[in-house]
Amino acid sequence: MGTLELSRRDVLRAGASGALVIGFHFTPAGRARAAEAEVASNLAPNAFVRIGADDSVTVIAKHLEMGQGTYTGLATILAEELDADWAHVKVEAAPADASRYNNLSFGTMQGTGGSSAMANSWMQLRQAGAAARAQLVAAAASQWNVPAGEITVKQGVVSHAGSGKKARFGELVATAVTLEPVKDAPLKDPKTFTLVGKQKLPRKDTTDKTNGKAVFTQDIRLPGMLTAVVAHPPRFGAKPKSFDATASRKVRGVVDVVMIDTGVAVLAKGFWAAKKGRDALKVEWDESSAMAQGSEELVAEYRRLLDEPGSVAGKQGDADVAFRKAGSVARVDYQFPYLAHAAMEPLNCVIRRDKDGAEMWNGEQFHTVDQAAVAGVLGLKPEQVRINTLYAGGSFGRRANPAADFPVECARIVKAIGGKAPVKLVWTREDDMRGGYYRPLYLHRIEAALDGRGELIAWRQRIVGQSILAGTPFEAFMVKDGVDATSVEGAANLPYHVPNLLVDLHSPRKTVPVLWWRSVGHTHTGFAVETMIDQMAEAARADPVEFRLGLLSKHPRHAGVLKLAAEKAGWGKPLAAGKTGEKRGRGVAVVESFNSYVAEVAEVTVREDGSFSVDRVVCAVDCGVAINPDVVRAQMEGGIGYGLSAALHGAITLKNGATEQSNFHDYQVLRINEMPKIEVHIVASGEAPTGVGEPGVPPLAPAVANAIAAATGKRLTSLPLKLA
Repeated sequence: MGTLELSRRDVLRAGASGALVIGFHFTPAGRARAAEAEVASNLAPNAFVRIGADDSVTVIAKHLEMGQGTYTGLATILAEELDADWAHVKVEAAPADASRYNNLSFGTMQGTGGSSAMANSWMQLRQAGAAARAQLVAAAASQWNVPAGEITVKQGVVSHAGSGKKARFGELVATAVTLEPVKDAPLKDPKTFTLVGKQKLPRKDTTDKTNGKAVFTQDIRLPGMLTAVVAHPPRFGAKPKSFDATASRKVRGVVDVVMIDTGVAVLAKGFWAAKKGRDALKVEWDESSAMAQGSEELVAEYRRLLDEPGSVAGKQGDADVAFRKAGSVARVDYQFPYLAHAAMEPLNCVIRRDKDGAEMWNGEQFHTVDQAAVAGVLGLKPEQVRINTLYAGGSFGRRANPAADFPVECARIVKAIGGKAPVKLVWTREDDMRGGYYRPLYLHRIEAALDGRGELIAWRQRIVGQSILAGTPFEAFMVKDGVDATSVEGAANLPYHVPNLLVDLHSPRKTVPVLWWRSVGHTHTGFAVETMIDQMAEAARADPVEFRLGLLSKHPRHAGVLKLAAEKAGWGKPLAAGKTGEKRGRGVAVVESFNSYVAEVAEVTVREDGSFSVDRVVCAVDCGVAINPDVVRAQMEGGIGYGLSAALHGAITLKNGATEQSNFHDYQVLRINEMPKIEVHIVASGEAPTGVGEPGVPPLAPAVANAIAAATGKRLTSLPLKLA
């Protein structure tokens, strides 16, 4: 095999130590020759693009592609400024190197999350593309002896009209590599964009995911690799005390059994042998520090905290005085369960020790955190841990863990066996479902007051729930005066004009590990706020849309999506009647999250037995420049489906400190027959692009709850939604 074949799409690029991946092995000499050939035949004007003599344009993506369209979006930005031919553009994952690939929204850390990929990369990749374009133009000007200002670029072809000369990108690479990189290259006028904002631009991951070429962690095979499955304690906080692996070692294919901090790992020549070995394992657990409370006990404790003042998260005016003068007051308690991420791909990771350090293969979402954590376990420097970022089959926040739980677990297994073999750690669906790092359980209490004219004059909101950030490196700058910003986002910064507001927070510490979940705090604050606003509109005898608009005079982008969604949904017009005994209703909600604004109108049908269906959802989104409108639309649709899944079914419950759910039979996700008709309308905008991976989720549940209230008069105050 020729060394240049390293770059073929069906072969994962080998790391510095060499690897047999999908059946290919590259020797050190082969890699050296490939590297030399690559330098000679490629133009790499900056860290984000490589242009080949074969006309290929490789965009180096610093963000994980986990189904949200990141590879396509990042490539679109750079290719736009480069004026590349989209058919010649491909995407390659960046290495773990925060000095070059840090997320600008995260400071010095490399990682993906918070719907920040497009937002933080927008100007960075525009500048990178423009610089590459300018260097190609300079190369053409040098070859043709013409002024650079007379040269144009279109779809990967550089042209000079006066002389009639043309050249493809690849034909200019040899000259371009001899020139100094261009600094401060001018950017295109957005009016001239040919890729950004255009409909139906083919995604860069679709073909390989369709034909099976896409490489996920589960696809990785290394020489001598062992697969590890871990027996974890049934209750959070427990530790392994001792184990008997006599029966496990009799399972054909089992090679070793080792104890680590988080459990007992069975290593075998394949997954099934490892799982069968684990099934035969006998473990004694130390439960002296284990979680003992169940969900019912936690809810009872949290309810008591609702009666006690918490740490102040937001305050304006004097809510206490305003309530005493109120014409009418409403008080509602809300309850939200723990939620699992339940991504299609359960957690997994591959690590191999070698003479240079260690190499890891993973759907890598938190490069800097995981690199440092794995290095710490193995006694290495972070830069000695080389990470190959693969596709991930979803995440919804689970693979971006400050604790680096599953990479650390894999590293501990590698260490426990003395690094004698590469290890692929595989979590089963049951491991994933019971492994913690859930969206926390929350309770809210909201009190709201109207004056005699029906004006909203006061708002008190108390939130009780575990802090996601407590005990993590993020606590130092995201938890202030006892307030975790992620617990109160959307409430402490309430967009509605209320002259007297008080929001406070209790963050009880529990053994259950918790983590951000798609749209983080807005998953619960959005529901509580938007259903309460609807209830106050009813109390004021006002239309829910008009009532909101009256409170959003200082928030035109909230108002803009609200008006658009209402218009497209036919707000104010009667719904078609249902069958005999059915009631139909329409509800609305608007939530800003991650600097994007989303309003959703839901239509529901409620049957006599209390069952209901969500028939239609109309969504309006303002995310600034819509880089790939089709991806934006897909993410809104996916977010609506994900939000509806939680609204109808989602609940992780504990009994005596153990998770009761294990798989999709008892942690049900949305079925296709439950998916409503969805319409997505994108606000035309010249503002900088913002996130779309998460903002479609928060408005869905409150819009549905408000629709149910419109149909039945009954207001639901806990999730998942149950009428029967």
